[in-house]
Amino acid sequence: MTKRIFRSVFLAAFAVFIACLVLVMGALYSYFSARQEAQLGIEARLAAAGVESGGEAYLENFGRQDGLRLTWIDSDGTVLYDTNADASSMENHADREEVSQALQTGSGEGKRVSATLSEKTVYIALRLSDGTVLRAAASHYTVPTLLLGILQPLIVIVVLAVILSALLASRLSKRIVGPLNAIDLDHPLENDTYDELSPLLTRVERQQRQIRSQLDELTRRRRELEAVTSSMSEGLILLDAEGGILSINPAAKKVFGADDECVGKDILTVDRSPELRAVMEKASRGERGEATIERMGLEYQLTASPVSGGGAVLLVFDVTERRRAERIRREFTANVSHELKTPLHSIMGAAELLETGLVKPGDEAEFYRRIRTEASRLLALIEDVIDLSRMDEGESFPTEQVDLHEVAVEIAAQLEPAAEKRGISLSVEGGPAVMTGVRRLLWEIVWNLADNAIKYGRDGGEATIYTEQLPDGGTRLRVKDNGVGIAPEHQTCVFERFYRVDKSHSRATGGTGLGLSIVKHAAQYHHGQIGLESSDKGTEITVTFPKE
Repeated sequence: MTKRIFRSVFLAAFAVFIACLVLVMGALYSYFSARQEAQLGIEARLAAAGVESGGEAYLENFGRQDGLRLTWIDSDGTVLYDTNADASSMENHADREEVSQALQTGSGEGKRVSATLSEKTVYIALRLSDGTVLRAAASHYTVPTLLLGILQPLIVIVVLAVILSALLASRLSKRIVGPLNAIDLDHPLENDTYDELSPLLTRVERQQRQIRSQLDELTRRRRELEAVTSSMSEGLILLDAEGGILSINPAAKKVFGADDECVGKDILTVDRSPELRAVMEKASRGERGEATIERMGLEYQLTASPVSGGGAVLLVFDVTERRRAERIRREFTANVSHELKTPLHSIMGAAELLETGLVKPGDEAEFYRRIRTEASRLLALIEDVIDLSRMDEGESFPTEQVDLHEVAVEIAAQLEPAAEKRGISLSVEGGPAVMTGVRRLLWEIVWNLADNAIKYGRDGGEATIYTEQLPDGGTRLRVKDNGVGIAPEHQTCVFERFYRVDKSHSRATGGTGLGLSIVKHAAQYHHGQIGLESSDKGTEITVTFPKE
């Protein structure tokens, strides 16, 4: 405000000074011009009288004088004599304004400015008794030329005017603004200032009370909203009618990588994905928009709903686990159906052959063995599916103290015949590894890892089960073989359900495709971590369990 008052006062003072200067100079110029013209008229009449009595001799005696020029012109416009130029070389003057007037009325005046605008010439012409015309001319500088002549003094005067105007403006603005700056807006009615401001201060006091009340209410509601939205796992963004962000909760900031500075900006400056643009366009048309985006490997569902009065509410849901669960459920259902059909078809085929009597005598035992093998495989598959389903549903199992080393020794004894059949040396190393857990699930972990080491190991190779108690109280299980290994592109998928690196080999060995998946889920049930290292020289799988 002080700057505006200073600028206004300064410009006003400077304008007044310049106006006064222009008026004074204009008045002086007009005054001296009028005096010069009057003096020129007197000199013209005196010269006319001289020419009347003395003729050309008078003009020759008059000679050339600074500031005054006499020209004697015949009635037809021919120049008879000129005190400043050769009359014979001068053009006809009959068309000159002052000469034409003098020939008609007896006297005439004319004013002309030079081509360079530096001089103004005044002409006064008088008709003599013999019909000729005597013209007197005097020149003086024009206003621009005069100003250029006094440019330096004018600059000094203007600079002084600027300084004086600035000082005056500064002093006046401080005197005007001082009482205004001293106003205590927190207590408007307690100020001692201009009487003219009293109605305004009374209104300010009343409005401040209303504003404080409204601010308190808004603050309370904002805190309630922040408390609710901050605790939400879903992202929430409130938008105005133009798509500007009014509010954004921490969950939404995390999804879009935004910060507090995004408030007030357009939502599309935070994320320019076509999916977000599409749902916002629908919301702007008063429709509900939905889309799915992927951020940092996670899937999010965007739902934009228009609100009355303009604007929209954008909700961001993390649907990664839900979509993953749906996908796994679909795949699991399809795989279970397929895996169940395979042994069932084999059993039905063998049974039909036996029923129709198409089996040669002596081959029945082989078909009975095939039926028993496929039934055992079917039973194992069903048991594995049940175990996975129970773990998926978060079912609780009774826990007890389990020594992984004892479990490994027991399983090694059971798998020894299968290992000897392939010439694989199966050994248990390490020492006691006691933990609290579900014995059956831990048994499944050791069994499946050891069984895979035998099934997928090289004939005549080695398979080792190693257990140890960690210094922090946890336990570790390692199962190592020197088989063909797992290719890098398969290593991230082998723990998925029904995933087989070599499907033909897996079925030939009676695998269900759920062994490593059970290992993963059983380890997760005990908060364990699984590590996999594999090359063409063998595979080592490590399961580490924390201290409970």
